[in-house]
Amino acid sequence: MRITGERIVTPEGGFNASWQRHAACYSLTESFLGEGPVLDLGCGSGHARVHLAPRRSVGVDLDHDSLACQDRETLVADIRRIPLADASFDSVLCVHAIEHVPDPEQVLQESVRVLRQGGTAIFVTPNRLTFGRPDEIIDPYHYIEYDAAQLAELCGRFFAEVTPYGVFGSKRYMDFHHAERRQLDALLRLDPLGLRRLIPRKPRQFLYDWALTRARQNKGGPAVQFELDDFHLGADDLENSLDVLVVCR
Repeated sequence: MRITGERIVTPEGGFNASWQRHAACYSLTESFLGEGPVLDLGCGSGHARVHLAPRRSVGVDLDHDSLACQDRETLVADIRRIPLADASFDSVLCVHAIEHVPDPEQVLQESVRVLRQGGTAIFVTPNRLTFGRPDEIIDPYHYIEYDAAQLAELCGRFFAEVTPYGVFGSKRYMDFHHAERRQLDALLRLDPLGLRRLIPRKPRQFLYDWALTRARQNKGGPAVQFELDDFHLGADDLENSLDVLVVCR
């Protein structure tokens, strides 16, 4: 599969940091999920689906190639229009996907529709306060970015009970994270007038993929050391979390 900023496709070299962080978001949801079937929205390559076992899970994504090699039921579909029956899942999980749609309310509405009475939905998204720039969406695959309060408020329009958490990194991961932030700041200083904002989305995505691949091509760097244990869940200091994780019932 082509390396892209849109989906996690490889654990190789510098990409291992994103691979492990994404997998950790799945692993950290385990205690909140019901025992029945899980709908995995925007699942991409499904590399973290093992953390949903032994539950039956169904992966949904727009990209056919991402679903092709998964050993579970999958569905090529838009997560805003899910062609599945009402009240057919105990849990809905959406990891790093809701920020990829311009109308996230449709994702939440569909999640409510397919959930059984008393079901649980979990949404995980990068914290806008620590991802890229808090005042600008740098990632051209993202339409909307959230902090904990914003995502909780959005989910509260559709669910009776909403509890926000944060995904935090170990010291060695945070050292890596801050180094990447400094590299981003240095790159953005080359464009003090913000002319990047005038570039159409598709060319920006191409440039983003090129820059991301160059930045993470070091196969022997610190990123290869990261594991699931480098991430943990917390309920405090959410402004400084890496990701926001909201549990909705």
